[in-house]
Amino acid sequence: MSHLLDADATELARRIREGETTSAELVDAAIDAIERVNPQLNAVVCKLFDAARTQARGPLPQGPFAGVPMAIKDFDGFVKDAPFTASTRFLDGFVPDHDAEAIARLRRAGLVFVAKTNLPELAILGTTESQWRGPAHNPWNLEHTTGGSSGGSAALVAARAVPIAHGGDGGGSLRIPGSACGVVGFKASRGRIPTGPDLGEGWGGYVQFGVLSRSVRDTAALLDVMGGPMPGDPYAAPPLARPLLAEVGRDPGKLRVAFTTQSFFGKDTDAACAEAVTNTAQLLRNLGHEVEEAMPAFDRDALVQAYLVQVGVGTAAEIDDMARWVKKTPRAADFEPATWFLRQVGQAMGGVDLQHARDAVQLAGRQMAVFHQRYDILVSPTLAHPPVRLGELGLKSGDKLGLALLRALPLRPAIRAALAQLAANNFEKTPNTQIFNQTGQPAVSLPLHMSPAGLPIGVQFSAAYGQDGLLVQLAAQLEAAQPWIGRKPSVCAV
Repeated sequence: MSHLLDADATELARRIREGETTSAELVDAAIDAIERVNPQLNAVVCKLFDAARTQARGPLPQGPFAGVPMAIKDFDGFVKDAPFTASTRFLDGFVPDHDAEAIARLRRAGLVFVAKTNLPELAILGTTESQWRGPAHNPWNLEHTTGGSSGGSAALVAARAVPIAHGGDGGGSLRIPGSACGVVGFKASRGRIPTGPDLGEGWGGYVQFGVLSRSVRDTAALLDVMGGPMPGDPYAAPPLARPLLAEVGRDPGKLRVAFTTQSFFGKDTDAACAEAVTNTAQLLRNLGHEVEEAMPAFDRDALVQAYLVQVGVGTAAEIDDMARWVKKTPRAADFEPATWFLRQVGQAMGGVDLQHARDAVQLAGRQMAVFHQRYDILVSPTLAHPPVRLGELGLKSGDKLGLALLRALPLRPAIRAALAQLAANNFEKTPNTQIFNQTGQPAVSLPLHMSPAGLPIGVQFSAAYGQDGLLVQLAAQLEAAQPWIGRKPSVCAV
């Protein structure tokens, strides 16, 4: 039955509407596909098979994706009556009694949730390798990372077990796994998709919910489904000129494009990732765009410090919220060392530290706005290196010892010194995504290149704040010029 899934969600929805297949058939096909590929991928942490089969038998909402199966990340929004663990044992057994607004919108669109997917603990890292859930494996090469934090979602979509999957992006968590697994990962402009009612500004506004898909039209249509403010939102992204789906196939015109192969927060860029960008620059020239090499100005050290301060403060607040949900007192033993250290960072920071971080981020936003007065689009490597081997980004023995000492003796000067070391060394493999979470700009990773070793390499495109429509236009143009949907990984359900 898995051949039924060898199409994107838009096509599957059409087949259901026109009676060529049924939701029950597609849900059974997705369940069969998950059962076959997940033993190799470890992408699923919770099966929702019984509820999905019941829902598929109807009646279904009359939404644009009525009856189409999808997977939901075990984070970035509650799913009513489904376990929510964020890959931390601390939340084991916690089941929310309501949907997050973005999840409710997916449900109203008629999508059928078949499984919840793997992620790093509290979605902190750029690789999906939690100690509790175990690593998710890249379907292109099982020895390599899926990226993170939406790594399980990306792996399932790439392996064609589901056509689309939900995720979130607080520092690249849609774009990094999109690049690593060869699918589309789009982070919308800040405020485009609501994160409420339970989450306000995730990580100070860095976090945006979204999806991973195999086609630009699926991504555009799902962002339309999820987008728009909910009552009480403190702000919203600028209104769109038209639905994002209507931008697919629309001529973007002659764009002013800047490209760079430089690493934003790291030091070096692998030759294959640099080649992906330079090849894309030439493709853009061939499509009639005005392309030149240029790099926006920003203070790398200030932004890295700001990122870690905000994530630390956000992590500390999240753990406090989780303690309230499950009515338990958090202890170091309940969390992985890196997670607990970020909590310690958050607790060690003062109000002035957080304000300095916010000031640095807002300055970068103004600098980017000036850059985009000259250029419509910035092209960069999504990742500075091809997907690394599993375990390569884990803590070294010296790091583990240092964090153990901090857990036992959490002195503020020592925590600040450890934070400075983290800022210097922690962004080499995944240096290019975080800045767009900080500035709030839309950014997308497109699977335009493959490494010599046969691993996907994404190219990242960013636009000025609010210009999500322009980004969809360009992404669709590139998809038509250099299609990727026919490429299949070695672990594939179809």
